[in-house]
Amino acid sequence: MVPAAKEKTFAPLGSGEEFFLWPPLVVCSELTSSEKQKSGACIVKCRAKFAALLLSVAAIQAIARSAPEGRGGAQETQIRDYWIDPSTGLMWAGKDNGKDVSWNKAMKYCRDLRLAGYSDWRLATLGELEGIYDKDANAPGRDGQGASTWHVKGNMFLTGNQWSSSRLVDDRGHPSGYASRFDFNEGRVFNGDELSFYTNKRALCVRGSGK
Repeated sequence: MVPAAKEKTFAPLGSGEEFFLWPPLVVCSELTSSEKQKSGACIVKCRAKFAALLLSVAAIQAIARSAPEGRGGAQETQIRDYWIDPSTGLMWAGKDNGKDVSWNKAMKYCRDLRLAGYSDWRLATLGELEGIYDKDANAPGRDGQGASTWHVKGNMFLTGNQWSSSRLVDDRGHPSGYASRFDFNEGRVFNGDELSFYTNKRALCVRGSGK
């Protein structure tokens, strides 16, 4: 049975006592007479394994540091729950609200959102949504059929079309009962959805960086 890890202790070779290498990755126990001559090889093997572990950790850290800024940020979006667009400084929620929602409820969802220590979140404008569309991006998400991908920057997790805060105006220039939404699958703007519509409509929140 392997003994529990002990503090860093060394015994003179040939003493017949246990000795441990630290960290306690390998334990060499009770050297017999025949093993005494092999004790040096045991130490070398233990140290070699420890050195290999250190090299592996260093290699992983180097890869992480060398990853492109955009890709690295994308990989961390879901861990942090937000993404900052380096081109605009806007801070985006890492995912939408995840279920059908009308325009008014989408607006409320973002106003009520508390994320990353901020409370000034808002529903994104149409122009802001268009600005994070990238036809070459394939961010994992869901749609009505199950798992899906969306052409959105920042690896944000989307589950449907996104309401914008941009309302259409009537012939007198007043806000109408219609708003625009954006489809990150097709990269299209849809105008004229009634504010009460909710099927496959989502809320994606944003805030101005530094506010």
